[in-house]
Amino acid sequence: MRKLRITNYELRITKGNIMDLPLIQIYDTTLRDGTQSEGFTLSGNDKIRVAQKLDDLGVAFIEGGWPGSNPKDVEFFERAKDMQWKNSLIAAFGSTCRVKGGPEDDANIKALLDSQTPVCTIFGKTWTLHVKEVLLTTLEDNLRIIEQSVAYLKANNKRVIYDAEHFFDGYKADSSYAIETLKAAIRGGAETVVLCDTNGGTLPWEIESIISKLKEALSHPLGIHTHNDSECAVVNSLIAIRNGAIQVQGTINGVGERCGNANLISIMADLELKMGYTCLPKGNISKLSDLSHFVAEVANVTPNEHLPFVGKSAFAHKGGVHVAAMRRNAQSYQHVQPEIVGNKMRVVVSDLSGRGNLLSKAEEHGVEVESAEVLPVLNEIKELEARGFSFEAAEASVAMMLKRQELNYTAPFELVDFFVNVEHRAGRGILAEATVKVKVQGELFHTAAEGNGPVNALDLALRKALASYYPQIQKFHLSDYKVRILDSDHGTEAITRVLIDTRNSTSRWSTVGASTNIIEASWRALADSIEYGLTIAH
Repeated sequence: MRKLRITNYELRITKGNIMDLPLIQIYDTTLRDGTQSEGFTLSGNDKIRVAQKLDDLGVAFIEGGWPGSNPKDVEFFERAKDMQWKNSLIAAFGSTCRVKGGPEDDANIKALLDSQTPVCTIFGKTWTLHVKEVLLTTLEDNLRIIEQSVAYLKANNKRVIYDAEHFFDGYKADSSYAIETLKAAIRGGAETVVLCDTNGGTLPWEIESIISKLKEALSHPLGIHTHNDSECAVVNSLIAIRNGAIQVQGTINGVGERCGNANLISIMADLELKMGYTCLPKGNISKLSDLSHFVAEVANVTPNEHLPFVGKSAFAHKGGVHVAAMRRNAQSYQHVQPEIVGNKMRVVVSDLSGRGNLLSKAEEHGVEVESAEVLPVLNEIKELEARGFSFEAAEASVAMMLKRQELNYTAPFELVDFFVNVEHRAGRGILAEATVKVKVQGELFHTAAEGNGPVNALDLALRKALASYYPQIQKFHLSDYKVRILDSDHGTEAITRVLIDTRNSTSRWSTVGASTNIIEASWRALADSIEYGLTIAH
C-alpha cells in the first residue's frame, strides 16, 4: 500500500491560522483541460517541465491528464510517480464508471489507479439533460455510479475530488437533483465537490445566488471550475471563493477549449493582492510573469501581451497625461506595483505622447536631455506618425532622436549617398547590389556589396564602410525584418513601414522607417539600428 505524502502546502494548512489568513487551494489543469485549446499542444516532456514550474510556484494540485487516453499522458504519469514534488500533489483525471457495470471492472477507473497518483479527480453528470440524453440512463443509476466510483477510489487509498460537470446549468434545470448528485459524491468520500460551469454561460450574480442557496442545503468543502464563454470565468471564480469555495480550478493564461478556462494567473494575483487570501507560499506571487511566459514558450505560442498583471502591456503607459502623472507618483495610473507579480512598468512613445514619455524613455536609455530639448523630438514624432511611422515597437529609433539632442553629440557616421540596383543576370538570376558613400570622422568611404536582396546589400555595404573604425559592428546581427503596407488602397504607391530588429551578444533593439519607397524606409530603419548599436547599446 502506497503511503500518502504530506506536502509543504498541507503543512501550511495545519500550521497556519485559517481564520486570520484564509488559504485557498489552487488546482491547475493546464496539462489536461488547457491542452484542449486549439493551437495549444504539449509533449510528454513539455508537461513535465510545466509541472515542475507549477510545483516551484507552489500550487496545491497539478492535474496531469487523463490516464490511458493518449501516450503523452501515459508518459507523464509514468515519469511523475518517481519524481519529488515539494509543494504540489499530482492528480489524475477521469470519469465515473460506466452505467452498465461497476467501478471494480471499469477500464477508466483502473487507469486512474494505475497512474499511482495520490489524488484522483473524477467528473459526473449533474444536469438531468445529460443524464437522460447523453448517458441514456436513469437519474437513480447516475447517482449510483457517482457514489460507487468515488467510494471505490477512496477504498483504494486515493484522495478524491469530485467535479460536478454542468453544475450550474443542472441546478437551474432541477436544483433538487443537482444537489443529490453532490450528496452522492460526498457519501462516497469525496473530500471536495467542485461546482463546474462547463458551458461557461453562467453570470456572476447567478453564481452567487446558487452557491448561497446550496450552502443552506449542504455543508461540505466546495470548489469552483469555470469556463470563459461569457468572459466571466475569473470573476465567477472569485465570487465563488468569496461565498465559501476553498478550491479554484483553472489554467495558466486561461487556455482551454472553446474560449478558455479561468485564468489562474489573474485569480492568484487577485486573491493575494486584493482579497486578503493566501494561495501560494510567501513571496511566490512574484513568479507569475515568468510562469506565464514560460508556459507560452514551452507550448510554442505567442504570449498574449495584453494579459492582466503579467502581459508586456499590463503596465505600459502611452498617453502623455498618464505618464506625466506617473512621473510624480507611480500609483496614479497603476492598480498594483508591477514588480510584485514579476512585471515592470513601460512607457510607450507615440503621437499620443507628452514630454514625460520622452523624458522617461531618455532616462531608460541613459540619454541626457532636458525637458525643453525633447520638444522638437516630440513634434517630430507626431509628424512622422502621421506619415506612417510607428514608434511603439521601435524604441531604439526614439532613443536616437533623443540622443541627437544631446549637447556636443556627434554621430558615428554621416550618409552622403547610396545607390541600389536590382537586376536579372543570365546564369545568376536576381542580383542586388548597393553602393554606399559615408563620412566617418571626416574621412569619406565609398563601398559596394552584393546581397540576396536590396536591404541585405545595403546592410553589407554600410558595414564594410564602417568596419575599420567600428569593429564591433561585426557583432550586430539583423534578427528580424518586418514590412507592412499601411494604405493598401493606394496600390503600389502605398506607404510602407519597415521594422528592423537587431541584436548583439547582450542586447536587442528595434528601429523603424516609413516611406512610399521601401528602400528609403529600410535605409532609415537600418541606419538608426547601426547608430544605436554604436552609441547606446551595451
